[in-house]
Amino acid sequence: MSDMIKVAVDAMGGDNAPGEVVKGAVEALQANKRIFVYLTGRKEDIEEELAKYEYPKDRLEIVPTTEVIEMAEQPTTAIRTKKDSSMVRGLRMVKSGEADAFVSAGSTGAVLVGGILLVGKAKGVQRSPLAPLIPTRTGVSLLIDCGANVDARSDHLVQFAQMGSIYMEQVMGIENPRVAIVNIGAEEEKGNSLVKETMPKLKETKGIHFIGSIEARDIPEGYADVIVCDAFVGNVILKLYEGVGSTMIGMIKQGLMTSLRSKIGALLIKPSLKGVVKMFDTSHYGGAPLLGLRGLVVKTHGSSKAAEIKNSILQCITFTEQRINEQIVERLAQLSDEDTVSEDAATDAGEEQ
Repeated sequence: MSDMIKVAVDAMGGDNAPGEVVKGAVEALQANKRIFVYLTGRKEDIEEELAKYEYPKDRLEIVPTTEVIEMAEQPTTAIRTKKDSSMVRGLRMVKSGEADAFVSAGSTGAVLVGGILLVGKAKGVQRSPLAPLIPTRTGVSLLIDCGANVDARSDHLVQFAQMGSIYMEQVMGIENPRVAIVNIGAEEEKGNSLVKETMPKLKETKGIHFIGSIEARDIPEGYADVIVCDAFVGNVILKLYEGVGSTMIGMIKQGLMTSLRSKIGALLIKPSLKGVVKMFDTSHYGGAPLLGLRGLVVKTHGSSKAAEIKNSILQCITFTEQRINEQIVERLAQLSDEDTVSEDAATDAGEEQ
């Protein structure tokens, strides 16, 4: 099992658990023979769902737990007290090395707190952001942060920009990715205090290709590869993105079925339309990795169905092979060393004068 990617999946997390989670795990196993899944949760509930499917039993193991962290629970208290929950058990498996990754559709706050307390932040990382890929006209962009740090400071956003650049280079293969900060206008004098404070810092930050502000309406056009914001703004963008996309897809399908003529037209454009619909289906892109931890933790939507669970599990192959968190730590350390050298050189020059 040395070449297997071992993924612990929180079978009890999310609005549609355990049914859709188990189904997604089975589909992931069927889609890729390199995946081994640990389903953490109530054994009887998981077995009941597994009985509905044919799956490779040698690549799936149930890790029985007795507790569940609910969405409305206080995250820190839940993580500290529910030690035999499906979420805590999965996170500990990543910490111990039993699993290469952990996937959950459970409480975002609990995943974040658990990731930091149990898996641990990597050296040099100030805050761990959630970073989902979102569809655009030209491909995908990385939205960072989308839900982990609503009280982020300017230094945090600068590091998010660095992490996002490393992610897009290493995982998506985009050379010199364009970085932009979410703003209410292109002019530098616009924005709230956080944006105004962060803007000059991003201009001076080494190792990123900063192109300035980006307005929300320009995000779907793909004008930037890395979109930087605090978690409050990012979460609003993500939820609106998903809502508009879902509504538009539904309206298009409904409109094409209104008459015989529209149904004939639908048959003619179906191949092209199918590709566009798939491109803007956010479930196609899986979950959001919690960047900057000592292990891989992927958070997927609480309302996730099987397709998104499956894609979130399969994502873990790329994340693990590309050593995304290790790459981030190594690159941040290099940038820090470069800054130190530059500061020392500036100090020496000043002393000589």
